[in-house]
Amino acid sequence: MNLTTLQQFKSGLRGEVLDPGSDGYSSARRVWNGLIDRFPALIVRCTDNTDVMRAVEFARSQHLAVAVRGGGHSSPGYSVCDDGMVIDLSQMKGISIDPVQGRARTQAGLRLFEFVSGTQALGLATTAGTVGGTGLAGLTLGGGIGWLMGKYGLTIDNLLSVDIVTADGWVLTANATENPDLFWGVRGGGGNFGIVTSFEFRLHPVTTVLAGKVIYPLKQAREMLRFYREFTAQAADELTAYASLVTTPDGVPAAEITLCYTGSPDEGERHIEALRKFGSPIVDMIHAKPYLKTVSMLRAAPVGRSYYERSSTLEELSDEAIDVIAEYGRARTSPFSQVLIQHLHGAASRVPPTGTAFAQRQESYILGMFAAWTDDQAQKHMEWTRSFWTDVSHFGSLGVYVNFLGDEGEERIRASYGVNYERLVALKNRFDPTNFFHLNQNIKPSVK
Repeated sequence: MNLTTLQQFKSGLRGEVLDPGSDGYSSARRVWNGLIDRFPALIVRCTDNTDVMRAVEFARSQHLAVAVRGGGHSSPGYSVCDDGMVIDLSQMKGISIDPVQGRARTQAGLRLFEFVSGTQALGLATTAGTVGGTGLAGLTLGGGIGWLMGKYGLTIDNLLSVDIVTADGWVLTANATENPDLFWGVRGGGGNFGIVTSFEFRLHPVTTVLAGKVIYPLKQAREMLRFYREFTAQAADELTAYASLVTTPDGVPAAEITLCYTGSPDEGERHIEALRKFGSPIVDMIHAKPYLKTVSMLRAAPVGRSYYERSSTLEELSDEAIDVIAEYGRARTSPFSQVLIQHLHGAASRVPPTGTAFAQRQESYILGMFAAWTDDQAQKHMEWTRSFWTDVSHFGSLGVYVNFLGDEGEERIRASYGVNYERLVALKNRFDPTNFFHLNQNIKPSVK
């Protein structure tokens, strides 16, 4: 890389450029998953669209691989690369809210807690994820499962418009009337078509919700999961409930049901009456609370711990599948590992599979198998996840939620997009025919 060319590039940016000799480089290259340890040649901390455009142009001219970082929460480590350029959007945290129109425009560097905090200040919200430290951009581009999805759909169902920097260095706006094919593709198609720098969302009045968790001893996992199956089968749109097998912060192996009812807490109590009466819980922590509190109900996975995950989508929770899930929940090789089941239903399940790039629209259960550890026994913990996934895949897997997809190859990516895959390839051919943006759950172009 020519030093004069590099200096010219740096001088034209509003943001900063870090290289291996820069102060702050060591921390800037780190991402959420401590298993990922990569050394990019350059980290470009962008402040606006122009910075992103210039970074894309420079990377292309220098034949540098590009990783795009929003929240840095990509489990397979796609937010950073060896020897190439990281286009870091984490400084781009602007948010503006129109409470009259019920809309929010955000930049791509926001994390969920920042976004929800901003909208909740005005008594508004839209579907977001469940862990506050997750990046808003990555969550959205992969679909966006969250507590409000039964009532208001996925995050992408509330997305109105994006600005996106394409591989040729141009900024395009994509919405229902302008570049509608591209707008269809970014709603679930990840970062395959460019770098989305801003999002416009539809907001809904949401203030107090009935939310929290009921914790049971892990030995009751089978019974709890069977109850959870029946409980969610009758769930109203306003009620979204997850099940998990975890170890509590004080070291107790546990089975949990965590929920959020979006509506009157008094009405919500009627909908969760059966849960209040079920089993012998260690503790019942469900009560009325501000919606903002829901993004911390599930335990956040700390930055720097090692992570490895697999996921399946099940049409139903059969007794046989529950037996396997309960068995592996007890056999977790690390107290930090967990099993999470998310119920996709209601408004999120009533969009046609071809309505957006996100194809997994039928009512279903998204099963996440998350290994996490701090010791040097990586293979043991990863094998727990692989074996779990193999054994549960016998129960009619429908595909995989792309945001829970690891580095698992093209076949699994195809499974994620199902009937939409060929249309996504056609979009890739149009907007990124050279596969410039390939450090992602990659949809490969069919043209060269």
